[in-house]
This record gives sequence, structure tokens and C-alpha cells, in this order.
Amino acid sequence: MPNYIRAFFPGGTFFFTLVTFRRRKIFHLPECREILHNVVERVRLMYPFFINAWVLLPEHMHCIWRLPEGDADFSIRWNLIKSGFSKQTKDMLHRPEWMNASKNKRRESTVWQRRFWEHLIRDDEDYRLHMDYIHYNPVKHGLVKRVRDWPYSTFHRYVRKGVYSENWGGGMAYDLDYDIGE
Repeated sequence: MPNYIRAFFPGGTFFFTLVTFRRRKIFHLPECREILHNVVERVRLMYPFFINAWVLLPEHMHCIWRLPEGDADFSIRWNLIKSGFSKQTKDMLHRPEWMNASKNKRRESTVWQRRFWEHLIRDDEDYRLHMDYIHYNPVKHGLVKRVRDWPYSTFHRYVRKGVYSENWGGGMAYDLDYDIGE
């Protein structure tokens, strides 16, 4: 079995990718989006972190978080988010026929893929590339033609702050020749 080594950088800024089990499209359901939002907010009360960017697509999500000084434990936060969401959506999303010995042994659900992907943001350029990647992702996946047309993204927050123009990444082929974490 592989030995996964997570980045350890207290107070660091991290990019994450999480995917639903079997890439099932569940986040088109308003109830799932609301439950996820509420679970994230409850976890943030117990284990604070700042959400720099987020995009929620039908079967996966990308985000950038900054952890508090002296804290490097993003795994506990993701564990609580994934388990809290799975428990609250069990009646709606759990598929007993998808369970196997491995999932039972690890007390997993049929909502999420087992792990998540993380990347420590190294510098301003790395941060910018990951921010752009997150916000352009709905266009990349063919969900919308313009970034501004995807409602489940922090892009709109950054337009209001003047970081992005409303027309950024839409209506033209935007040069994002990197593929991050999918």
C-alpha cells in the first residue's frame, strides 16, 4: 500500500481537489450544496481556516485554503467535512450496493473518493496559477462558456474586489495550458 506523505507547513496556503465517489454528479442538487456549505462553516468554527478560493462542480471541487499560524492539519478539517456531509446525506446519496470490504473496514461511504489531492502554494505566481485554474474550471469542463456564468465559485467575490474583470476567461480561448490536480 502506498505511503502518502502530506505537506506539513504550519500557517500555509494549500490548493485542494476533492472528487465524489465514481464521479457521481451530486452537487447539482441544491440540498447537497446547502449541506456542504453548512458543514464547512461548522468545521471552520472548530478548526478555523480562511477560504481564498473555491469552485464547486457537479462531481468535484477545487479550493485554496490558508491555515492559521502554527496549524498544518488540513486533514482533520477535510475528514470532518467529508464525514459530516456523508452522514447528513446518507439517506439521499448512500448506495449500499457500492460498498465493499475495503470501504466497510475504513468506515467510508459511497459519497467521496477515498483521498483528496493537496498542493502547498509556494509563491505568488503559484497562487495566481491556482486561482486562475479554480475559477476557469467550469469553462474547462464545458459547463459554461464564460467564467462569470458559473454561480458556485469565488470568482464573483474577486470581481467585486476588482481582482478579476467580469469578462475574464470568457468568450475567448483563455491560455491555461496547465492541468492541476485532476
